[in-house]
Amino acid sequence: MGTEISIQKCSRRLNVSGSHWNLPFCGSLCFIDFVKLRNSRTVPKVSYDAGDDSIAEVFRPVRRRSHTNLPQHIAVSMKILVRPMMIALAVIGVTTLAVRSSAVPHTFERNVTDVEKDRASDRSGTTSSNSTAKSIAEAPVVAAANAELARLWEADGSVRAGEASDLTLLRRLSLALHGTIPSLEELRLFEQDTAPDRINRWCERLLNDNRFDDYFAERLARGYVGTEGGRFLIYRRDRFISWLTQQLRTNRPYDEIVSAMISGTGVWTGQGEVNFLTSGFDDNDFDPNKITARSVRAFLGQRMDCAQCHDHPFDRWKQSEFEGLAAHFAQVQISLVGLTDDKTKEHVIDDGTTEDGRAVAPSVPFHPEWLSESESRREQLAAWITHPENVRFERATANRIWGLLFGRPFATDRPVDDLPDPGTDPRLAMLDLLGEDFRKKGYDLKRLIRVIVATDAFRMSSIPPETQNVEGIPDNWSVFPLVRLRPEQVIGSMIQANNIRTVDQNSHLFVRALKFFRANDFVDEFGDPGAEELQARAGTIPQALLRMNGELSRELTSMNPFFAPGRIAAIAPTPEMQIETVYLCSLTRKPTPQERRYFETMFQESGTGTAIEDLFWIMFNSPEFSWNH
Repeated sequence: MGTEISIQKCSRRLNVSGSHWNLPFCGSLCFIDFVKLRNSRTVPKVSYDAGDDSIAEVFRPVRRRSHTNLPQHIAVSMKILVRPMMIALAVIGVTTLAVRSSAVPHTFERNVTDVEKDRASDRSGTTSSNSTAKSIAEAPVVAAANAELARLWEADGSVRAGEASDLTLLRRLSLALHGTIPSLEELRLFEQDTAPDRINRWCERLLNDNRFDDYFAERLARGYVGTEGGRFLIYRRDRFISWLTQQLRTNRPYDEIVSAMISGTGVWTGQGEVNFLTSGFDDNDFDPNKITARSVRAFLGQRMDCAQCHDHPFDRWKQSEFEGLAAHFAQVQISLVGLTDDKTKEHVIDDGTTEDGRAVAPSVPFHPEWLSESESRREQLAAWITHPENVRFERATANRIWGLLFGRPFATDRPVDDLPDPGTDPRLAMLDLLGEDFRKKGYDLKRLIRVIVATDAFRMSSIPPETQNVEGIPDNWSVFPLVRLRPEQVIGSMIQANNIRTVDQNSHLFVRALKFFRANDFVDEFGDPGAEELQARAGTIPQALLRMNGELSRELTSMNPFFAPGRIAAIAPTPEMQIETVYLCSLTRKPTPQERRYFETMFQESGTGTAIEDLFWIMFNSPEFSWNH
């Protein structure tokens, strides 16, 4: 059998589940109308058309029972080595998982107190969370930000979207802060939390979870050191991530974090921040230009790369200004005590005009009075970059954090690290508001996240008003943007949907090992966008086929008694509850009446086990699962 793919144009609106969730798109949309693969587990009928009324009509699974023809090269050498260890862990973990499984009531609802006791070491006190949530909701900066949004909408003649449901907001928060959808365990706790302002309260809860520090450290590190491995002997990206994780866990002021990265000294295995600088070594030579360009991008939100060789053709930057900044890093060297500065070394440019090159003294493009009086050139530069009057620093931070929460930066027409000069674009006044509050509140990253989450922009639905022309929606945040999930979010959500309990540092070793190896394999096959992960990107047919027919997809939807499909089949008493539980695990919502009726019929025809497997597969391959909305 071959593969038959037909590409057609879609209508202006992508209907995924009727009135519950419509995906507006501008322009035309291509879709796969029919895919039939030799080794596929299903033959899906994918039809994204305005006439479709439910997810039930998007995928019609036809089970293929035999998987004996899988290609042998899938079993790569790494998996061969890991599999015996995982089997041993499985044997050890079966008893523990079985005992823990019996602790979950048949309705999959757990007592709030019991769950809190299980995870007490990772949660802040309820009183503290409530007070913080209330203070953020009443903060003047939130009102000012909402007023600025209203000004943009009025200027463009836009009608803002309605409010998103609380479950949708919780899904957004979990994807942004933890890289995964909320677990069924968390959803049951969320349902029992009926006090007002629970979204701000749950934002605080997620920020105080260790998963936030781990996930956000990786996201930030991509802007600082990229994703490349570098020279292992003098650059340890894992050490840098561990150090950054600890800084977030202690909520260290962001200006201090940045200063430590720029001015750090010592051994890269012991002083994690030093790896920001050792990432600039190429072979045995340090490249100050690389670190200079990266520092300006990451910390000031602007691009000076072109000025390395000549004056920037489209911006204000001069080559002499770039050279002056690079001179601050020119004394970096590797010695017996780690990374240090050779204070006798000068920054020499080989421009071909002199035999010995041209020496360049350290300088900055503006406000030299912001430099500190330290003897270390790098400490002087760190003070200049993080100076309270350097609004580029706070604006760049606000734009990057906004991008990590929404999937795209506030300045939607530019890369996250290519902002215009302050005061030149009145449509970016939001960044001035957020940046000023960020500075006045001690460069508190978690507070900045709380403030952005409390704004109307984060709380709005992704469905535009009926009066709004879908093809003419301006980039003014009047509608929550539809953003394709990043690879780690896709696999993180699939793994979490496969587990009833929250997959975190408290999970069984076997579960955490499965997540680690599965996630790495999936991201490698899916494709990692790297440091440019906040830029818009299109999905590919191989990525869709990986979710449809990949080995991981088969594993996560199989009727395993210790994971969600098997446990739902064994414990949920009725098809109605089974369908609702699968929807909550996968899409963080309950099915519409039409969807429920359709799948109840499928359960009667196929049997519980097969129907649950098919339903999980349908959820994983639905557009609603793979988009943030």
